Amino acid sequence: MSNKRIKELKNLTKDEMVQKIREVEKGLFEDRMKKSTGQLADVAKLWRSRKDLARLKTLQVQSQAQK
Repeated sequence: MSNKRIKELKNLTKDEMVQKIREVEKGLFEDRMKKSTGQLADVAKLWRSRKDLARLKTLQVQSQAQK
């Protein structure tokens, strides 16, 4: 995730942030299932998804702390 993308995420509202976190969590779950059945070609996608989820949750906590 580039710095430009992180800046865009910082501008999300609380509801949009929660929605984005749910989307990433759902995608991560689906990718884990694909990996376990041998259908996931890009295993690095799991790593990227986990990192994206951590970034989103960090931004969410930071925005809550500022308010």
